[in-house]
Amino acid sequence: MEEEAAHLLIIDDDDRIRTLLKRYLSDHGFRTSVACNAKEARALMASVDFDLLILDVMMPGETGFELTRSVRAASNVPILLLTARGLPEDRIEGLEMGADDYLSKPFEPRELLLRVNSLLRRTGQARPEKREVIFGACTFSLGRSELRKDGDLVRLTAGEASLLKALAQKPREAISREALAEQTAAGMERSVDVQVTRLRKKIEEDPRAPIYLQTVRGVGYALMTD
Repeated sequence: MEEEAAHLLIIDDDDRIRTLLKRYLSDHGFRTSVACNAKEARALMASVDFDLLILDVMMPGETGFELTRSVRAASNVPILLLTARGLPEDRIEGLEMGADDYLSKPFEPRELLLRVNSLLRRTGQARPEKREVIFGACTFSLGRSELRKDGDLVRLTAGEASLLKALAQKPREAISREALAEQTAAGMERSVDVQVTRLRKKIEEDPRAPIYLQTVRGVGYALMTD
């Protein structure tokens, strides 16, 4: 399945700039959300894992510099600062706070797009995986370790989620019970068997005759994706 588009959060107190950036970046394939101040941005970030923040420096209340320092203390999400203050000391201050890049207003939208793409490429290894695997009525997101069946969220334990992720990363490939025990911190092969039994009850129509989470005799298990 094609990788999901990166999700950007645009934080600027200027309605016009927010609207223009949202439209421009959406037209270039990104998912976009907007916030008019730091408080609104915090509320969004509490419920959504964004791939990159585009943050205005001069905002009423908590400034972009202050929000950058706060976000960086808890997250490695890339931050691109926008500001009308183009002095070298302002740029240095932003970078010292933890920003990854800095663009002075006014700017060409094309330059912003190039910088966004550059940041996403540079931090690609750190960003959550967006890939999903599908098997029957189920969809599993590797990035979120989230399983849905017929569109409904299926509750997984941490052990079940880590096991399913290990199998989903190598779809249709037999993985030994020993390797699964090591990758999922299950500790023992018997623990892997228990997790598989539980997962089958959540995935399969008939857990006693599994179609998707199959036993590979003499080896281990394989997830048979579509």
